[in-house]
Amino acid sequence: MEYRSLGRSGLMVPALSFGTGTFGDENSRFKAFGTNGPAEATRLVDICLDAGINMFDSADVYSEGAAERILGHAIKGRREAVLISTKATFRAGQGPNDVGSSRHHLTRSIEGSLRRLGTDYIDLFQLHGFDAATPIEETLATLDTMVRSGKVRYIGCSNFSGWHLMKSLAVSDRFGLTRYVAHQVYYSLVGRDYEWELMPLAKDQGVGAVVWSPLGWGRLTGKIRRGAPRPEVSRLNEQAAIDAGPPVEDEYLYTVVDALDGVAQETGKTIPQVALNWLMQKPTVSSVIVGARNEGQLRQNLGAVGWSLTPEQMGRLNEASKLRPSYPYWHQQQFVERNPFPGAA
Repeated sequence: MEYRSLGRSGLMVPALSFGTGTFGDENSRFKAFGTNGPAEATRLVDICLDAGINMFDSADVYSEGAAERILGHAIKGRREAVLISTKATFRAGQGPNDVGSSRHHLTRSIEGSLRRLGTDYIDLFQLHGFDAATPIEETLATLDTMVRSGKVRYIGCSNFSGWHLMKSLAVSDRFGLTRYVAHQVYYSLVGRDYEWELMPLAKDQGVGAVVWSPLGWGRLTGKIRRGAPRPEVSRLNEQAAIDAGPPVEDEYLYTVVDALDGVAQETGKTIPQVALNWLMQKPTVSSVIVGARNEGQLRQNLGAVGWSLTPEQMGRLNEASKLRPSYPYWHQQQFVERNPFPGAA
């Protein structure tokens, strides 16, 4: 497994990490992602560690906390061998303070995650989303306290816009508070918005991308093709899951899959492996989170490492997935001589 620096920090993380969104049960609103119980989850963690994947990503809302409890069970007795990443901000209860990034909610959330995970520290704690109702100074001071107390080692954010992230970094710099070193983002061959502003920002400010849903919300599995029926098992078979994810036009998806198919045949790899490898060659990407319902899916994802697409193959995939960005990015791209976009090539 290849290891990379997490942004501008000294922490080394695997190029692939494992997401625990599939850990839970049938009663959870996350059941579309998977329902792995303790025994199945432990087996998946075993395979990951054998392959060198030592970072596991979770969140307090995944299966209403069950994902963290199951992960805690799976790593029991080998805590020092793993890196734990988890998140909070989204609503985790019915009370008026059971949501957001206030000192009250974040403190309770982190304490709850520590209990469920069965650990006394979190390696990477990330805000799950931006909370415009809480002063950024309050949020960052709370996270800084958690780092100084030893309960959290590194901090990051997720799903921030460019100004959310830059303002947060500026506040940290102004007051000498712990800085975000990671941004957990959606990025895929059918979702390249990250490149327009967040990637240049990340490169400039030393923030590593931890990529979620790298297969385009289940669209780049190789099972969805022009003229073919939908696979029987897919999150895209549930309207609630579709609504929660990124929109992708069918014809655009088919064009990208056709290009992936061509490269897959040349390399002897699968479509998901090619899609993951493309991401791992992109600037600012520190780790790509993969999930798996079962051992077979996990082992297929592991085949994305240990090799590289050629520049020509990268170019073909870039061209097939290219979309005209919104303003002001389409205008800025006309001035590449002095305003280069790191993800354009």
